[in-house]
Amino acid sequence: MSDIAIAGLLIAALFLILGSGVWIGLTLSGVAWIAMQIFSSRPAGDAMAVTIWGSASSWTLTALPLFVWMGEILFRTRLSQDMFKGLAPWMQSLPGRLLHTNVVGCAVFAAVSGSSAATCATIGKMSLPELKRRGYPDDMVIGTLAGAGTLGLLIPPSIIMIVYGVSADVSIARLFIAGVIPGILLALLFSGYIVFWALRNPDKVPPADAKLPFKEKLKASMSLIPVALLILSVLGSIYAGIATATEAAAVGVVGAMVISGVQGSLTWHSFKEALLGATRLYCMMALILAGAAFLTLAMGYIGLPRHLAEWIGSLGLSKFQLILMLAAFYIVLGCFLDGISMVVLTMGVIMPTVIAAGIDPVWFGIFVVLVVEMAQITPPVGFNLFVLQGMTGKDLLYIARVTLPMFFLMVAAVLLIYFVPQLVTWLPQQMAP
Repeated sequence: MSDIAIAGLLIAALFLILGSGVWIGLTLSGVAWIAMQIFSSRPAGDAMAVTIWGSASSWTLTALPLFVWMGEILFRTRLSQDMFKGLAPWMQSLPGRLLHTNVVGCAVFAAVSGSSAATCATIGKMSLPELKRRGYPDDMVIGTLAGAGTLGLLIPPSIIMIVYGVSADVSIARLFIAGVIPGILLALLFSGYIVFWALRNPDKVPPADAKLPFKEKLKASMSLIPVALLILSVLGSIYAGIATATEAAAVGVVGAMVISGVQGSLTWHSFKEALLGATRLYCMMALILAGAAFLTLAMGYIGLPRHLAEWIGSLGLSKFQLILMLAAFYIVLGCFLDGISMVVLTMGVIMPTVIAAGIDPVWFGIFVVLVVEMAQITPPVGFNLFVLQGMTGKDLLYIARVTLPMFFLMVAAVLLIYFVPQLVTWLPQQMAP
């Protein structure tokens, strides 16, 4: 059989099994098993056992459940209320006023939670009712929250960066640090859009609250100190070379428990719920990663990644054309799969092509995270859209429509990091070896 026929058969099997409602992790393993049985002489059972054990026992992957657990603990604290109280006084004088709390709040919470959906839900829990009560337009409140929620993937620690790092064999610590400047850049783009909208529609912006003296603003900001210390301890330890990503994750869990304890929200019930929530989420991710590792091995035996790399090489695409093609591919794929599945499913096939094109794997990781962020706000499988639909009761297509400006700002961010790659690569180069 030709490579195209083999690829077509495996893709058909993938969508057929997925469409029948089988879990993604089991689907990937099933397709890999079919490929090994039909197109390879190596026993499929032996290959599956060795590969799944190898992926499950990875020390690097230990950071993933720890960061998930940290996010689950913080999700159950009153962190979002404290952040709103601390940020609101400083936002009153900006065009767009308290709409900026969506962006800044998501950016801050993203730095202590690796999940886009958790960031969106935590900040939305506080900002949606508060901004609605004050008379801010629904389309701007929901649109900016959906877009800013995706910062949970880009600003470290990020679950998707850990998944990419493990799948593509790239340093997770360097990926984390590489995401800092693009994350801040994207937050500034979102805030810039709010300023532009507010200047164009001054009549839609509610009046400012009574002006607080500088001393009162500082007093309100004291509630931000715990989260600032947590961010500093996690990212600072990685940047200084004191801790690996896994060790920093353990520091983050301890810090999250301390914050929860000080706030009085750490009870036996909340501890158990956070642990069970993290376990459930990580088991789902681990099953997907194990299935993807087996599928990657099967693809290697068939030779599909090498043939794909050779085919793309024969097209004579420039680096920019290749990046555009991959961006379009991931955006379309994101309409049907969640971010983790997209990354683990494609890395084994796409990385040889990326390396052959001379693209920096750390830069490519940030690029992938950005396009996966776009997938978080594209129907029908946009996780942030689902979160906001549950919180607001609005129609999914309405939420997707009001989020469209944020999608185009993410496209602008991809173009910016392409033409100015130092936005991604400069900070990792300054890291302690």
